[in-house]
Amino acid sequence: MTDPIRDRSDAEDHSEAIDISVVIPVYHGAPYAESLFGQLRTIICGMDLNYEVIMVDDCGADGSWPLITALAAENSELIGIKLSRNFGQHAAITAGLHHTRGQWIVVMDCDLQDQPSEIPKLYRKAMEGYDVVVARRRIRQDSILKRAGSYVFYKVLGYLTDTEQDHTVANFGVYNRKVIDAVVAMNDYIRYFPAMIRWVGFRVTAIDVAHAPRTAGRSSYSIGKLLSLGLDIVLTFSDKPLRLTVTAGLVISAVGLLVATYYLILYFSGLIEVMGYTSIIVSIWLLFGVTITTVGIVGLYVGKSFDQVKRRPIYVIDRTARKRDA
Repeated sequence: MTDPIRDRSDAEDHSEAIDISVVIPVYHGAPYAESLFGQLRTIICGMDLNYEVIMVDDCGADGSWPLITALAAENSELIGIKLSRNFGQHAAITAGLHHTRGQWIVVMDCDLQDQPSEIPKLYRKAMEGYDVVVARRRIRQDSILKRAGSYVFYKVLGYLTDTEQDHTVANFGVYNRKVIDAVVAMNDYIRYFPAMIRWVGFRVTAIDVAHAPRTAGRSSYSIGKLLSLGLDIVLTFSDKPLRLTVTAGLVISAVGLLVATYYLILYFSGLIEVMGYTSIIVSIWLLFGVTITTVGIVGLYVGKSFDQVKRRPIYVIDRTARKRDA
């Protein structure tokens, strides 16, 4: 496996200073890669800044890597990284962050819904003294179903993690080098870039940006993947589910004590001669359900802890592509 820290140090020794690094996780990005890089080159060159673009192919099956390789062979500003398998969007972002050299880092999706033309506005806001400037998509160009699902997802996620979650904010933004260094230094096996950015702190602001409609393909996040991601985030960043199970247990115990007291009073008053079969069965099923659920939640936390202590790499690089100077 490639050592990302060593690679970054070697690269810094042999290159000029970089003002902006753009990190783009690519999954089924063949329809967008060439246009995206062309727009980035035009926009950032217009800002008169030295830059690099790092495209991380998360092992999609649509031919993105040959396009990235071809672009990298012709443009020294582009670095292509191909992961050995599909590790997920946030692992791919981490791989790109490990290889950045810029003082400022832009993270964006590859589908052109995050528009390169918004980067100068984000960068100018950062120059006012902010360490993090995230893009807020006030008007999302997605289907009603996806917007509604995203809203509910982030509301539930915010409740279970005791954090403020904004469904209009994703990965797109401009981040100072020190912020990215702090995120990269985090040893979490499960990565979720927006939550990690919030956790490290620093001076953060958000500005409204235009959100473009998807012109080809569809989102790679199915309902199942979204639920799996949400579960991983909750188990990694919060112990609230454990606290909720304790609360539920106390409430059920209190209700059980009241019910038991009620029936004892009836029994000693001679109003009940034979205890009911139905109440016993209901109590058994209810208590066993609560018990199994509690054990299951604890088991999930133990499983995630097991994944963490194994200390496996977050990603594995298959190959890289870049233009070699003659």
